[in-house]
Amino acid sequence: MATTTARMDFETTLKGNKYPAKRHAQRVADYIRDKVPGASGVLYLEGRQTKLLEDNDEAEPFRQRRYFYHLTGCPLADCHYMYDMDADKSTLFIPPIDPDSVIWSGLPVSVDEAKQRWDVDEVKYTSDVNATLAHVGSSKPKGSSVFAIPNQVSEKVTFLEFDNKNFSILKEAIEVTRVVKDEYELAIMAKANEISSEGHKAVMQKVKHVQNERELEAVFLGHCIAKGAGNQAYHSIVASGRAAATLHYVPNNADMAGKLNLLLDAGGEVDCYASDITRTFPINGKFTKESREIYDIVLKMQNDCIAALKEGVLWDDVHLLAHKIAIDGLLQIGILQGDKDEILESRTSVAFFPHGLGHYLGMDTHDTGGNPNYADKDSMFRYLRVRGRLPAGSVITVEPGIYFCNFIIEPFLKDPNHSKYINADVLDKYWDVGGVRIEDNLVITKDGSYNLTTAPKDPEEMEKIIQQS
Repeated sequence: MATTTARMDFETTLKGNKYPAKRHAQRVADYIRDKVPGASGVLYLEGRQTKLLEDNDEAEPFRQRRYFYHLTGCPLADCHYMYDMDADKSTLFIPPIDPDSVIWSGLPVSVDEAKQRWDVDEVKYTSDVNATLAHVGSSKPKGSSVFAIPNQVSEKVTFLEFDNKNFSILKEAIEVTRVVKDEYELAIMAKANEISSEGHKAVMQKVKHVQNERELEAVFLGHCIAKGAGNQAYHSIVASGRAAATLHYVPNNADMAGKLNLLLDAGGEVDCYASDITRTFPINGKFTKESREIYDIVLKMQNDCIAALKEGVLWDDVHLLAHKIAIDGLLQIGILQGDKDEILESRTSVAFFPHGLGHYLGMDTHDTGGNPNYADKDSMFRYLRVRGRLPAGSVITVEPGIYFCNFIIEPFLKDPNHSKYINADVLDKYWDVGGVRIEDNLVITKDGSYNLTTAPKDPEEMEKIIQQS
């Protein structure tokens, strides 16, 4: 199965082209027609509304609704959208000019400017929403529907002219059709990956010169802002030493003196599309023996799993492969002992690799369409965020890890069904490794995959970058 990591020429794809919102609307409509035979009418969506901070006259940080963005490409607040399924016509409604706000915020986007920027057939002001819905609804044959998302319709909006109001299918339709990305979306994600990969390298160049995790968070954020990815796809994880065993470590404010490694899980966002990258590297520029042993196991887990990717592969099987490689590696260095098949069957490896191998990536970090089963009684698969076969054009993270978390491992040590497979004396040498995770973003293709992530991960290359900084 072929896997490539060459730089994608995303600028050529993005330059002079619009976000393909109309095509997305058509795919969503097709999905609805497939699920609701004879469906006709309109799709209706609202963008995120401006909301003030509690007890304050400042607006909350704005994050566009992803369902709305997928069908419009419009990042503006307080907008509405309608797509006529029968006429194949999309209409974007933008806020009108408020003279009182111009002095503070400048002129808003005009109707003409909006029509030029975004892939919609018509642009009107939000004051026209109800009149337009009423006109379109009254012109439809009996039995037509308006499709909307529950709890995302303003009280002032009315659907009186439509015989049916369907609040059950539109959200599902968008979530499912979001899984497969088109060329433009992949180009945005490639740009986010390139910026974030460079940010990871910038942190490597600074890691041995700082005292506190927050200084490295500032390095990554500063790089992303300077390169045009000011919004972050998620809160960065900048975990030094044993803190790297906490999967979603939040504080990012610990002193780093005397610690071995840094785990950096950070990704910038470009035009509402995420990157999600993790690297683990030695703070002083040289892995200890124990750290390098764990790193090499995790790197093999990732490389072999990436090699297994292609259209139609069952993600459960790839996740299982990662556990098998982890067991082989931990047996080789003596942390695990006994028969590898028995260890796999007992799920003892979950003590060291407790999370899923990866998740879909797109407008959300943990993107839609994965169909996880968090009630799965099998601990190995309970936190797997994607269940099923991977389609070509989807983007998935491959992020194996091995962690030494006392809270997670100690119950295994106290349970004879697991403790017989763990050599506690050898394990004691590895607590300070903390945790190692390596994460890349892969585009699934017919015969393999394409790696969007270019951040260094070869151990010798990372050591060299740190030592020469």
